[in-house]
Amino acid sequence: MHTLPSHAMRPLCLNPSLCSSRFPFFSFSIPIFHKFKNNPTIYKKSQKGPPFFSIRCCGSGSVTAKPSWELRRNRAAVQEPDEKVVALRQLFTKPGIGIDAYIIPSQDAHQSEFIAECYMRRAYISGFTGSAGTAIVTKDKAALWTDGRYFLQAEKQLNSSWKLMRAGNFGVPQASEWLTDVLAPGGRVGIDPFLFSYDAAEELKEVISKKNLELVYLYDLNLVDEIWKESRPKPPNKPIRVHDLKYAGIDVVSKLSSLRAELVAAGSSAIVISMLDEVAWLLNLRGSDVPHSPVMYAYLIVEIDAAKLFVDDSKVTSEVMYHLKKAGVELRPYDSILSEIRRLAAEGAHLWLDTSSVNAAIVETYKAACDKYLMNRGSRGKTKNKQYFESDSLPVGPSGVYMQSPVSLAKALKNPSELEGMQNSHLRDAAALAQFWCWLEEEIHKNMKLTEVDLADKLLEFRSKQDGFLDTSFDTISGSGANGAIIHYTPEAESCSVVDPNKLFLLDSGAQYVDGTTDITRTVHFGEPTAREKECFTCVLKGHIALDEAVFPENTPGFVLDAFARSALWKIGLDYRHGTGHGVGAALNVHEGPQSISFRYGNVTPLQKGMIVSNEPGYYEDHAFGIRIETKLVDLSLLSIEEMEWLNSYHSQVWEKVSPLLEGSARQWLWKNTRPITKQ
Repeated sequence: MHTLPSHAMRPLCLNPSLCSSRFPFFSFSIPIFHKFKNNPTIYKKSQKGPPFFSIRCCGSGSVTAKPSWELRRNRAAVQEPDEKVVALRQLFTKPGIGIDAYIIPSQDAHQSEFIAECYMRRAYISGFTGSAGTAIVTKDKAALWTDGRYFLQAEKQLNSSWKLMRAGNFGVPQASEWLTDVLAPGGRVGIDPFLFSYDAAEELKEVISKKNLELVYLYDLNLVDEIWKESRPKPPNKPIRVHDLKYAGIDVVSKLSSLRAELVAAGSSAIVISMLDEVAWLLNLRGSDVPHSPVMYAYLIVEIDAAKLFVDDSKVTSEVMYHLKKAGVELRPYDSILSEIRRLAAEGAHLWLDTSSVNAAIVETYKAACDKYLMNRGSRGKTKNKQYFESDSLPVGPSGVYMQSPVSLAKALKNPSELEGMQNSHLRDAAALAQFWCWLEEEIHKNMKLTEVDLADKLLEFRSKQDGFLDTSFDTISGSGANGAIIHYTPEAESCSVVDPNKLFLLDSGAQYVDGTTDITRTVHFGEPTAREKECFTCVLKGHIALDEAVFPENTPGFVLDAFARSALWKIGLDYRHGTGHGVGAALNVHEGPQSISFRYGNVTPLQKGMIVSNEPGYYEDHAFGIRIETKLVDLSLLSIEEMEWLNSYHSQVWEKVSPLLEGSARQWLWKNTRPITKQ
């Protein structure tokens, strides 16, 4: 899948000795938390956060990414009326609001990629349902920014009231730059501060202030919710479950102890954990609040001698309550997080905040409470509370320690139990895929008419029969012909295509199991592919092999390796509009940081042993086909002897590891498709 942006064959191994044996996972002993090389900074951020919304171009010249058509579909010159946008604008002049523009991002209060339906505000207001994008409504304009993965989808879903801003394309301004162009000096830009990370809000504020525009935090209401009203879905309330220690590998007490050691080393007395997968991983809990991701809506504050989980207690079962009590974790109402932040400041806490992920509402609340504390202390004299300050090493009074969350890297470095669970879940998933492809080939040979949704549903049926299956890890991308070129295409029953056996069919899918998370893509052709299709496919395969076989020094960041996967495509003047690899969570989010393999060279996180990273180059010919990986499509004349050996070795391992899980026709299908291939 392509969202941190994405998966061709299997996760990329980061241990050179094991990569040579084609084994995708590995085990070793590692500490839970790893030391950061940068030192914490008191009072100011240790490094500048990411921009509000920026996507780097991949390059220029003769190599192109086959960008989406610049012209929208033919539409009438008169814009279609949009009642939702009109209603939103009417709120701009209400007392206590007074704004000239309102920004609606994709995120929830935890910067999640996948979010509960009740928080899909950008999708509700714009009609665009892709997972990434930012909508802005002014008094007379409405614009939506998204990246190359979603250009075609956005073209279809936006009505003519909206202008599609193809982020990353030449001449397309960033959202903040656009605001400075369309608003008059003195204009006010409103946001819900819970939906922006502090860094993103600060970046936005800095850019628009250069044109004398003011950023306005609307804490008490979200304007989209105001017009959504009764039709807005209810917040999720399904029960939380304990993630078994045999899959987690490390108990909660040990994880919290390691985290507290990090706090002490950083000169901090407490930390706010707001990323949902970090909360779930740290507490060995899983939920079902968010589609495709086994997490629950919650904040966690860990202090030196206490821990508090802010969550709707109706989701907490007696088993979970006992699990948390053993680890010394108390429960608090989800919506009481800001009052707890104020309490910490009032007691002089040195609060660790990852401003790249913690929302602006929390950080600004803490800063305001710190200012209040210092004012009170100045007027009353020296306070008697010595819980968090007046040591030899820490300044008097509360202060922020702004650094990346230590949980992020600790979670990415999988322990042996997590690696084992990922291996086992991938094997069961592979068996389900083999059963599916066997069934599909038989149906195609019978000339059965099947839609893209039919195929997605059938794959879900095969997966659901596997032990430990919980959910899909993202919406299945089932695209025939031109739909395969829509990088994040999701078929809908009312409008999807019938699968054409004479066109490429792309299937990008994954699953959540109790012990692991999968993400896999295949592209097949049931007839005779064209020479062009085979050439493109083989270049994608060559890129996958090149990345898999790459040997690189320790501490190499992922962007250094990205060119390995693109080189074969570049040689014939092609490219793709997404990253090459993303981290995958262990029975957690299918997209996981902080590591990635991408042309976006701002991410300098080194690739390390224990990380699980996808390897998924692709190619997309707009309005024609999309590719991400199968054997019939290989042009053997384009492969070297070494690449042939790689492919045969891979197929040999697939047969060895997956065939014991199959029987009957599915086993025969696997044998047919994993036999050694040779040049004629």
